[in-house]
Amino acid sequence: MKRQILSARDLGLIIRAVRKSSGVRQDDLAGIVGVSKQFATDVERGKPTVQMDRAFLLLKELGLSLTIDVPESAREMLLKLELQREGDPESDSTEAPSAKAQRSQSKTGSTNR
Repeated sequence: MKRQILSARDLGLIIRAVRKSSGVRQDDLAGIVGVSKQFATDVERGKPTVQMDRAFLLLKELGLSLTIDVPESAREMLLKLELQREGDPESDSTEAPSAKAQRSQSKTGSTNR
């Protein structure tokens, strides 16, 4: 079954339903994934400020995935950004050239004086 996720609360409700229907206790899930029980509780309650990378760990452990319908108008830009990310994980073509130069200089410790 597919469900539309419009909020952190929607996502939390689904995570809770899948966890409970699987017979997994919240503290056991948290322990398996390596997060605190409080974090798992926060996700299930729909706290909007949880760390997404850790929430994805909960999804993965429960066999869930998150899919987004990307508009066709963004397809070309998405492909371009994915290619850039493969070459430079910190690359962002929307970043101003001066900001890129500053970031590059801060990595190498060099300055233009």
